[in-house]
Amino acid sequence: QVQLVESGGGLVQPGGSLRLSCAASGSIFSISAKGWYRQAAGKKRELVAEITIDGRTNYADSVKGRFTISRDNAKNTVYLQMNNLKPEDTAVYYCNLGGPTPRGWYNYWGQGTQVTVSS
Repeated sequence: QVQLVESGGGLVQPGGSLRLSCAASGSIFSISAKGWYRQAAGKKRELVAEITIDGRTNYADSVKGRFTISRDNAKNTVYLQMNNLKPEDTAVYYCNLGGPTPRGWYNYWGQGTQVTVSS
């Protein structure tokens, strides 16, 4: 069974920075796609950043140039460095591991960590 545990959220002023971490148990980390999603109050969950199975990174337009996703396979951990945070970045952030199976696509989610950007 895969478990994902996020940390690093909190309250930060506009223009500040935070680094989220997501530690995964299990043996699938290195072969999985890794993503950070967020869900603001009253809105749908959206993709923020991802590392695809073949190692490419993709970002939502709203965070390009401000957020960076990275991973440490030795530590089974994926990170999201968030700089120049804006109030509209306020949301619960979730990490995700995903990949193909013969029957479809597997998805594992963390419990979420709150990020609040406010003065």
